[in-house]
Amino acid sequence: MRALITGMEGFVGPYLAKELIKRGYIVAGTYLKKRSDSIPKKTTQYHVDILDMDALNEMLLDFKPDVLFHLAGISDVGFSFKQPEITHKINVEGTKNVIESAFKLEKKPKILMVGSAMEYGIPQFTPITEDHPLNPSSPYAKSKVEAEKIAKEYCDKGMEIISTRSFNHTGPGQSPNFVSSSFAREVAKIEKGLQKPDIKVGNLSSKRDFTDVRDIVKAYVDLVEKGKSGESYNVCSGKGVSMQKILDVLLSITSVEVFMETDEERIRPSDVPISIGDNTKLKEDTGWVPKINLERTLYDLLNYWRENV
Repeated sequence: MRALITGMEGFVGPYLAKELIKRGYIVAGTYLKKRSDSIPKKTTQYHVDILDMDALNEMLLDFKPDVLFHLAGISDVGFSFKQPEITHKINVEGTKNVIESAFKLEKKPKILMVGSAMEYGIPQFTPITEDHPLNPSSPYAKSKVEAEKIAKEYCDKGMEIISTRSFNHTGPGQSPNFVSSSFAREVAKIEKGLQKPDIKVGNLSSKRDFTDVRDIVKAYVDLVEKGKSGESYNVCSGKGVSMQKILDVLLSITSVEVFMETDEERIRPSDVPISIGDNTKLKEDTGWVPKINLERTLYDLLNYWRENV
């Protein structure tokens, strides 16, 4: 089986490539800015912009994937508020390009479209099931809702496409633009004397559903192998964790004393106070269960930053 990953240079891509190779897939992927050093050497990497239809067509004709994981796109919510047009162009038009290019192939690949729990907006109930109304409150979330609609349209044309609504995931290598990684990076810098023992924080009482990226990629492959076409799946742990808990765990594995300072700029109007997913559908259709606990995830994340600041 041949698997293609768009956006393989990102946070999730290298982990997904390793999981696919472990399961016996031949793997290739796209990158936009630079080849990833963390991708296994036997993986083929194509320099392709998903807004370039000709390049997409050429790549897909060359590799001929059996399955396609669409990860490429803007994932930074803060950036989406600053650049909503670019976010829409890449996440919506780019997604349509990828699916349309795959649709042209004689043997059409099965596609996994990675979406976001932010599509639900402020939840009316928790845990959030897949039949919860979609109410996106950021340009990023809106782009993911539109991308999922495009996927459904191509399912009606005969494509096999599965969509995820992935909740928060973290682990070694994540950008410091995301809260857990930001906290871990600052703790590592304080340990090395590279910054004062102060961490600026947003709303520490808000709760999120966190899963280790190494469990997330297992769910993605399980969904391509066992999930139902045309369906959307929550990918999540099913447990809520406060931002205060994230910080407390990190501080429990360091010897430095750290002080917290509230930064109003880190509190966005669209922030959701609580977001916990229901993963029953994913478990029932694939048998997937998360195995890595939060403490292990944050320990590995902090050690990553200890080696990289």
